[in-house]
Amino acid sequence: MAFKRWNKTPSKSPPQYTWSQDEMKIIGWCLNKNIGVGISPDWKDELNRWQIDISINGKIHTDPNRYGDETVYNKVNEYYKYYYEKHNK
Repeated sequence: MAFKRWNKTPSKSPPQYTWSQDEMKIIGWCLNKNIGVGISPDWKDELNRWQIDISINGKIHTDPNRYGDETVYNKVNEYYKYYYEKHNK
């Protein structure tokens, strides 16, 4: 009996980022209000591009732009800060 060898699926490790205390405060507030921002690899594009998914009360919205390793977390912080300032008055 012969076994077919499957090709290894492509993988992508997320870039490393260290969150500051102020960023963690904003992120924690957003997560408590069911607002989450995450990144996922864009498999249709080059392997060094990321897409951003925003989850608000269970509805997922995807940013139409794609970001590189250097800029993706800056944009994630921008989204968290936007929702924090919009809803925390």
